[in-house]
Amino acid sequence: MRNARQWVIAAVAAVAGFALVNFGNVASSIVIMVLVVVFLLVLTTPVLYPRSLSDDASRVAATEKSVPLIYWRPGCIFCLRLRVALLLRGKKAVWTNIRADAAAAARVRSVNDGNETVPTVFVGTGHRTNPSPSWVAQQFV
Repeated sequence: MRNARQWVIAAVAAVAGFALVNFGNVASSIVIMVLVVVFLLVLTTPVLYPRSLSDDASRVAATEKSVPLIYWRPGCIFCLRLRVALLLRGKKAVWTNIRADAAAAARVRSVNDGNETVPTVFVGTGHRTNPSPSWVAQQFV
């Protein structure tokens, strides 16, 4: 997480420098920086994800709808990559935040050698850890 913060700070500084050079005034640079910070906050928070259910409710919903069950956590760049790659199809999947549900975190640890590695995707009785977005997209019926 510390590394991610450093990249965010570097990205904001780079955008601010770009804005100052191209727009020539401090006010424009501040507006650009605020927009970049808001954009980064949206990308790293649960805004892009459907409402997270409990682990038990998620398992039932995924089985009933015959869609992948995807365990994720806020700030995970790989989860974000998967969510953005799936686009609208991703809203059909069942997303469970392992930070909001201890049982979900325990299930992820149980299949990842004790690690909370996400995204972990369950389809039927099988699972994959950090699968390619194309594989997940193929799992939708």
